[in-house]
Amino acid sequence: MLNGHELWYLDTGDGPAVMFIHGLTSTHRNWDHLVEKLRIDHRVLAPDLFGHGASAKSMGDYSLGAHAAILRDLLDQLGIDKVTLVGHSFGGGIAMQFVYLFPERVERLVLVASGGLGRDVSPLLRAATLPGAGWVLPFIASGWVKGRGEAAGRTLARTGWEASPDVTEIWRGFMSLGDADTRRAFLATTRSVIDPGGQTVTAHDRLPRAIELPTLVVWGTRDRMIPAWHATTAHGLIENSKVVLFEGAGHFPHLDKPERFAEVLRDFLEED
Repeated sequence: MLNGHELWYLDTGDGPAVMFIHGLTSTHRNWDHLVEKLRIDHRVLAPDLFGHGASAKSMGDYSLGAHAAILRDLLDQLGIDKVTLVGHSFGGGIAMQFVYLFPERVERLVLVASGGLGRDVSPLLRAATLPGAGWVLPFIASGWVKGRGEAAGRTLARTGWEASPDVTEIWRGFMSLGDADTRRAFLATTRSVIDPGGQTVTAHDRLPRAIELPTLVVWGTRDRMIPAWHATTAHGLIENSKVVLFEGAGHFPHLDKPERFAEVLRDFLEED
């Protein structure tokens, strides 16, 4: 329990603390392969954000600042003073907000296909902010659609087609919206950072002042959710940053190329 609500989190390993922050409609399971590799010599934390996975999906504030404050409270509860933050997509926006609010608590920062670095974002997410989206989503995430989608996937698999991590994760995320509480939390979260024109919350005015720590930016060159050129924007704004582009990877570079991502992350964590 945290602040009166159920917050599920993984806490394993021993050593310098690393916290993984997943994106919209994802869960801590996004980081499973990295947890296993890092727990040997790091204390690894991987929460399900409120509104996601096994954590509470109550009415409330789902803004970046609210999520960042909850993660700070989690660190306080666990007695952890400083942490390396690894944030993917929406989780990257939370990580940057955390640095802005609690800079003394962050050792290093890793942004993976992060939100908050430009207006551009997939029409799929912009559509979730339109009036009436709450009426359409129950159909999109219904058992009827799920059954036909899975049948189509099996048919394609027989032809040799293999779903990419982007397709798999986006499908899994949208299917989670069949639950009414999850759907309500998703709409509240999305509308806190996106409108029909794109992302509404930007780190541009805060990054130069707030981020003075080693930062790694990782992006897939074929990201169709948030364009890869946002990595260049991040590099220009964050003085002590390094950008690594994964050629051919999509919005989930840590799943597209898991071994390479693990190597890049570990090298970054071990830098002086």
